[in-house]
Amino acid sequence: MFAVFRPARKVTRLALGLAAAAFLAACDPVPTGGGPSINTSKPVPVALLVPLGSAQSGDAVLAQSLENAARLAISDLSDVQIDLRVYDTAGNAGTASAVAAQAADEGAKIILGPVYAQAANAAGLAVLNNNINVLSFSNNSKIAGGNVYVLGNTFQNTANRLASYAGRAGKGNMVIVHSTDEAGEVGRAAIAQAIAGGRASNAGAVPYERSQQGVIDAVPNVKSTVEASAANSIFFTSTTAGALPLFTQLLPEAGVSPQEIQYIGLTRWDIPTQTLALPGVQGGWFALPDPGKAQLFRNRYASAYGGSPHPIAGLAYDGIAAIGALVGAGREDALSGAALTQNAGFQGVGGIFRLRADGTNERGLAVATIQDKQVVVIDPAPQSFSGAGF
Repeated sequence: MFAVFRPARKVTRLALGLAAAAFLAACDPVPTGGGPSINTSKPVPVALLVPLGSAQSGDAVLAQSLENAARLAISDLSDVQIDLRVYDTAGNAGTASAVAAQAADEGAKIILGPVYAQAANAAGLAVLNNNINVLSFSNNSKIAGGNVYVLGNTFQNTANRLASYAGRAGKGNMVIVHSTDEAGEVGRAAIAQAIAGGRASNAGAVPYERSQQGVIDAVPNVKSTVEASAANSIFFTSTTAGALPLFTQLLPEAGVSPQEIQYIGLTRWDIPTQTLALPGVQGGWFALPDPGKAQLFRNRYASAYGGSPHPIAGLAYDGIAAIGALVGAGREDALSGAALTQNAGFQGVGGIFRLRADGTNERGLAVATIQDKQVVVIDPAPQSFSGAGF
C-alpha cells in the first residue's frame, strides 16, 4: 500500500450474494504455466502473510481483521478445502522475505498478502524460483508484475472510472491538482493516462508541496489554470487526511466555485465520515466499491466476529474466494498465472474484479457524490466487464 469462484454454482452459505466470489462468466480456457501444480482433491496450502508484530500503530488490528476475513471466506466455500497458514511479517520487507521462503518450504502453493509494497515485492522475489504466485494486499502498481499481483484498488482503476464518467457527463476538460510526493506523482500519472485513453482532455496540471503553505501557494495557480484553459473540472489527488479539506475551503473563497467547476477526487471522500460535513466537498465526485455488496460483507463480518472489518479486510476475503473458485474447477494448474488472470473475473466483496497479466487489477467501481452531507451513488458499479464503466 501507499503510506497509506465457482462456475455456475449457487452457494447458499451467504444467501446475501457474496458466496465464494463466483466466476462472472463461464471460465475461460486455462493454459498451464506460471504456478505450481496442485491436487484439488486435497486441502490446498495457502500462506497468509499479515503485519502482526509490526511496531506501526494499527497493524495488529489490521492483521487480525485480514485473518478473520480470510477464514470467513474459507467457511463460505463449498466442496473446496483450504489449509490456511498464517505468517507474521512484522510489517517489514526482510521478515516478509524470510517467512515467504519458509511458507514455500512448508508447502504453500500460493501466498496471500503481505500488505505493504516493499514487503510484497520482497515476498515475491523470495518465492520466484519456487514458481509460487503472490496475491498482495498492496494497491501500489509499481510492484506488480512477474509473480506478484496487487489486489488493492489502484489509482488507475479510480482515475479510469472517474475520467470516463466525467467525459460522458460533460465535465471532461480537467485540471489535475497533485502533490509532489510519491503518492501525488503516481496519482497524477494515473489521471493523465486515463485522460490519454480518450476518456477526457487534459487542461493542465498544478503541483503543490504537501504542506499548508504549499496548498495556499497553489490556489492562485489552480485558479489561473482553470480560467486559461476553460476547464470544467478539477481532479484532486489529495486525501481527506491531507490537503483536500483546505483546497475545498480556499478554492471557493478564491472564486473557483464547485457549483461551476466540478470537483473530483482520486481518493475516498466518505472516510472519515466527518468529511461529509465539509461545505466544499458537497457535490464532489469520487469512486468507491459497490456499496450494497460492501455492506453485505460488513454485516457478515460483524455477525461472525462482533465488530467491523478493517477497510481493506475484504481483500483477504476476495483472495481466498478467488483461490477457492479456481481450485473448485478441479484443474491442477488452478493457481497458475493464466488461471488467476482469466478474463471473466470474479465477484468480490466490493463488486467485480479481475487480475491482469501485468500484475495489476481492474475493479468495478461506483461513482458517488455528496449531497446534504450524505453519500449518493450517481452511477452504479458495473456488474460485468462488458458493461458501462469499462
